[in-house]
Amino acid sequence: MIVGWNIFPWVAILSVVLSIIGAGVALRSTSYNRAAMWFTLAAVGVLAVFIVALGVTLHRPPMRTMGETRLWYSFFMFVAGAITYRRWHYRWILSFSTLMAAVFMIINVTRPEIHDHTLMPALQSVWFIPHVAVYMFSYALLGCATLLAVGQFFTRQDLYPAIEQLVYGGLAFFTIGMFTGALWAKEAWGEYWSWDAKESWAAATWMLYLLFVHLRMTGWQRKWVLAAVLLIAFLALQMCWYGVNYLPSAADSVHIYNR
Repeated sequence: MIVGWNIFPWVAILSVVLSIIGAGVALRSTSYNRAAMWFTLAAVGVLAVFIVALGVTLHRPPMRTMGETRLWYSFFMFVAGAITYRRWHYRWILSFSTLMAAVFMIINVTRPEIHDHTLMPALQSVWFIPHVAVYMFSYALLGCATLLAVGQFFTRQDLYPAIEQLVYGGLAFFTIGMFTGALWAKEAWGEYWSWDAKESWAAATWMLYLLFVHLRMTGWQRKWVLAAVLLIAFLALQMCWYGVNYLPSAADSVHIYNR
């Protein structure tokens, strides 16, 4: 079966509707609700089937273009929301994870960024799939941590145990992404690190999240400062992911593949 971006709007609608139902069930419950989790997992399943089918149609992993990475981010945002809800039972987290995933899917509907089926030589590497996958998962975990940091100001619950674990997990996967990227760069271009715009922003993002970890481990208690660090780190992450594409230096970057 040939699957393309032409059916993605219907996939997006179905997955978002399922996730909205799950979020609504969670909000109406006073404790953890299995039905909310099942609806969320159904949304995950819909996107998973589309991603696999798209990859079969393209004859390559759908990870080349910015639109394709946004697809993965939406998928992992649903996953991260489900993990957070299952682990800490925060009723409202599914609503926020749904909203964030929906925003990126709406962007994909309006700007699908369709390109050909081929992969340039630099992308034909064993490191391609693990590098992109772990980065997208780390972005989703760190996105959930940011949502909780914002939610901290609107609830009497202490959300920082959950925030810490999400940041630690997200930072761990981010570090793995940087490591696999360095190995990939060595294989493709002969050097582990070149300090181009994307790599520089990745290093800045990594250090900002390390700053949050340092503050928590040293017992920092001012929650507005911790939340500010997370928000700044998340903005840096957006620059690392796609913001660098709009910088003048992007013209010479080895990380721009969809030209």
